[in-house]
Amino acid sequence: MLLSSPRSALDLLDAYLEALWDGRELPLPQGPALHTPGEEGELVRWALDHLHRVPREPTDVFRRQIGSLLEEFRSRRSPWNAAALRLLNDTYTFVATGARRHEDWAHDVHAVLHRSVPDPRGWVRLDWDRTNDARHTVPAYPFDPPGPSELPGLLYPLEAGAAVAALAVMAEEWQSEPAPVRSRPDRDAVLADARTLLDRYGPGARYFTNATNAASDPAPDFLAAGLQGIGSHRFHTGEYVNGLDIFEDLGLIAVTDDEVGVFWSFGAY
Repeated sequence: MLLSSPRSALDLLDAYLEALWDGRELPLPQGPALHTPGEEGELVRWALDHLHRVPREPTDVFRRQIGSLLEEFRSRRSPWNAAALRLLNDTYTFVATGARRHEDWAHDVHAVLHRSVPDPRGWVRLDWDRTNDARHTVPAYPFDPPGPSELPGLLYPLEAGAAVAALAVMAEEWQSEPAPVRSRPDRDAVLADARTLLDRYGPGARYFTNATNAASDPAPDFLAAGLQGIGSHRFHTGEYVNGLDIFEDLGLIAVTDDEVGVFWSFGAY
């Protein structure tokens, strides 16, 4: 697994590709940071080689190809990234981790929901609404999260196995899901990716969910219920913005001494 210091070559190139994907033109980072030896250097050279071969026109095609390159680059960067992208990149989800800086971890979760802290390891975030102008109206969009003092009262503890299942069902759609995880031929692979994501937080991690299924049982059967069988305390906004109405959500929070991980799925139409 590639672990890098802040603003390493991988961080710089990731930020550059993301800017191109967003339609922003920035100069390619230069200097010794992009001339690094070893495994990290090989990945940087691979990405730059592919970047230089992507035609700049037409613009929409260029951005799509850059998006594909960025996804592959992030997948190759670490097994955790690859698992996140396989599991949750095709559903309306939010995935982010922040450093644990407060004794009361609710403050750290609140910071992640407001996108005010980076991933401490520089690993992938999944955030459909990162550049959505809806955030001018609702800053934490699609969240309208409770304050740190109210947040724990809307969460229930989960056992580790139930946390894996809760994360796995986020690969489903909220409406008209043709293949719930429980019946998929790749069910075991989906669960393996969910375990990979949660393994990041170690055996001492504590897990919490807003799902009311866990109100009286820390080990509900999320796989049997599927997304359509889950009720929850609402963390999403009730605002109707840009023609999209968010009607349901499921969240999972991982808490360790060093990090808080936030995984969220939204239903919208």
